[in-house]
Amino acid sequence: MLPTLTGVGRLTADPELRFTQAGKAVASIPLAFNSRRKNPQTNEWEDGDVFYVRGTVWERLAENATETLAKGMEVLVTGELRTERWEKDGQKHERPALLIRSIAPNLAFAVASVSKDPASQQNAPGGQQQRPPQNQQRGQQQRHQGPPPQDDPWAVDQANGYSNEPPF
Repeated sequence: MLPTLTGVGRLTADPELRFTQAGKAVASIPLAFNSRRKNPQTNEWEDGDVFYVRGTVWERLAENATETLAKGMEVLVTGELRTERWEKDGQKHERPALLIRSIAPNLAFAVASVSKDPASQQNAPGGQQQRPPQNQQRGQQQRHQGPPPQDDPWAVDQANGYSNEPPF
């Protein structure tokens, strides 16, 4: 079993999207993990050791990560550590690699607007059209019909029937 890494890293370059001959998307995401700490005596930040690793993501995650992430972003990432091996000019090489299972921007330093990926919602396994459960569809329809109840503390904007502000 390969070791799992979960941590906060920073992209050292933009993700690079490619496609295999079979048409599967794959993206390379170079990451740096460091042990930066604040020195209590000088009150300044000091960089400690840095672990550089090339992350790889596949299929929809590769396409979504390439569209969403950019060089310099701090991300939360989980994946399996492995060793990549290759031979070039008669020399054998190896380096650590990370097969990324999930990756997202760190919201401590970024603002994200989340939306469902239409391409991944089109077909469920087995080729059937993916639909929300019936009770979920009914709940959504009921939610959008008619004016909000008078005692609804969230519906303070009478013109639009809602408010972006919490009632506290």
